[in-house]
Amino acid sequence: MFTGIIQAKGTVKEREGSRLIIDSLAWADDPWQIGESIAVNGCCLTLVDFSKGLAFDVSEETYSRTSLGALQTGSTVNLERAMRPMDRFGGHIVQGHVDVVGQVVEIQKLDDSWRFEFQVESDLDRYLVQKGSVTINGVSLTVIDPNEGKFWVAVIPHSFEVTTLGQLKAGDPVNIEFDVLAKHVERLLKRD
Repeated sequence: MFTGIIQAKGTVKEREGSRLIIDSLAWADDPWQIGESIAVNGCCLTLVDFSKGLAFDVSEETYSRTSLGALQTGSTVNLERAMRPMDRFGGHIVQGHVDVVGQVVEIQKLDDSWRFEFQVESDLDRYLVQKGSVTINGVSLTVIDPNEGKFWVAVIPHSFEVTTLGQLKAGDPVNIEFDVLAKHVERLLKRD
């Protein structure tokens, strides 16, 4: 489980077949463990090696259903290690299971923040609740004015700088994970 509070950024060092290797100097004082879960742009991946960078084996399913398939050498990604029981819960419950690849519609610079507008298929609008939670490329954000698959979020300078949000532009694909609580409630209500 993750919280959507990005801990570091990394750079794609290599992508060959299913293997994705990311350079990151983060967590030098907290040793890696083979098999641990790390969210890469909001996708929960399993660390399989760290001798030449953070190495992950990514399935074709994951590449085809997320924006990880568009990563190239030099791309910057958001990183978050799985939450430990004693950690602060700074964001919201994030599984690292991307629901859909959405798109950046528009980015507006305001006085002291940014307004990012996103688009998903309109039938997914049911998971977007005013002032509810959403994860964009692994970043926990608050939904504002959801309507027919479009919604926007406010981004403060800290989040703009320490995540990859500051590198996005209109038309870019983004990994979106809706609030898991909304998905569970929907499933429970559909039962007979």
